[in-house]
Amino acid sequence: MTADEPRVSIIIPAYNEGKHIVPVLDRLFESVHLSCEVLVVVDDEADPTVTVVRDYGQAEPRLRCLVNTYGPGPANAIRFGIAAAVAKVAVVTMADGCDDSRQIDDLARLVERGVAVAAASRYMAGGQQVGGPLVKGMLSRTAGRSLRLFARLGTRDATNSFKAYSTSFVREVGIDSRDGFEIGIELTAKAKRLRLPVAEIPTIWLDRPTGVSNFKVAEWIPKYLRWYRFAFGGRLTPEQIRARRAKKGR
Repeated sequence: MTADEPRVSIIIPAYNEGKHIVPVLDRLFESVHLSCEVLVVVDDEADPTVTVVRDYGQAEPRLRCLVNTYGPGPANAIRFGIAAAVAKVAVVTMADGCDDSRQIDDLARLVERGVAVAAASRYMAGGQQVGGPLVKGMLSRTAGRSLRLFARLGTRDATNSFKAYSTSFVREVGIDSRDGFEIGIELTAKAKRLRLPVAEIPTIWLDRPTGVSNFKVAEWIPKYLRWYRFAFGGRLTPEQIRARRAKKGR
């Protein structure tokens, strides 16, 4: 790492957040003490978030707004952001303020110490989910705890998007997801199949105070189930994972 290279790249997929993203950025820059770059990724130049972020960036050089060219949806925005990341650690966090940005430093340090994936967990001791759709929460909790118990996944909250990743690990195995927020469980399952370490710290998730969530439970459940099943397989090599991706044309 060079002297001017950030220690963590923070990826924020955003869709029609507009001015709602300002307090999220305020808290983030107040909370993160590691050297960082913050990449807000949108799908379209016309998204109202673009003007807000670029105005904010006039006074904050660590902030950039990127227009995703991989295709619409949060999975493509996250893929685009990680591909553009400069740091050896990438943290994905949401634009709606649900995640506790004070934990970004701790998540990043876990990756620096050698884990492939560091998860912020709502479902371990000290963690909590406050608000949010009941059905979504029940499904997420059940998936997370069963994966921890039966697949030995290393975290009780595989579905949470608030995670830190080794960027070299992500680039080695690639990202198959193209639609929703299933990237979190995909990369955690891939780390498990490679027998790479996964760690977790407790987090308190708060339902967004303003705006409307873009999470589509019914549409994305089948995509989560794909990676839920994948987590139970035997050991793979990076070459085998890449071959699987190539076979599916990813």
